[in-house]
Amino acid sequence: MCWRWRWRWRLNKYLKTNCFLSNIEDFAAFNTVYNEYFQEKYPARSCFAVKTLPLGVKAEIEAITHKS
Repeated sequence: MCWRWRWRWRLNKYLKTNCFLSNIEDFAAFNTVYNEYFQEKYPARSCFAVKTLPLGVKAEIEAITHKS
């Protein structure tokens, strides 16, 4: 089972995400994938270009959620 599928149901509890991209030119592709997982009532989002990310990853997402 894909980890993305298992966690998808919880994405409606997110309030805000901070997204970090190692290359801002990847924003369009990142946004396409992001929108597959967050449906309407999108959480607030900030997106930043950064010089490098740990382990050489291309994107990192920090999320604020609530318990219901």
